[in-house]
Amino acid sequence: MSDAGKDRNAEIEHLLGGVLGLNARVLGLALGILFGLGVFIATNWLVLKGGEQVGAHLRLLSQYFLGYRVTFVGSLVGAAYGFAVGTLAGSLVGWIYNRVVAVRQRWERRR
Repeated sequence: MSDAGKDRNAEIEHLLGGVLGLNARVLGLALGILFGLGVFIATNWLVLKGGEQVGAHLRLLSQYFLGYRVTFVGSLVGAAYGFAVGTLAGSLVGWIYNRVVAVRQRWERRR
């Protein structure tokens, strides 16, 4: 392998070894806000749209989110549940990601 090829491989390994960790709390908060707003907006969109059967598919969320209905008050309940689920999911993803990065960095240092 030429010197240019070795330099390129060393550069790639250096870049891959420098992966930054995530702030799990911030990721959780961001996903919580997105999930909560998503449920709130989707519910109110269907309430405003109206029709004979308002939100037949979205109504299935009531199987998981106690007290949720496809109404304005239900959108507030759904937003709270969405925020909670998003926060937990985001924090868990951030925590797992940070553990994987830590293991990879320890493994890279041994090589």
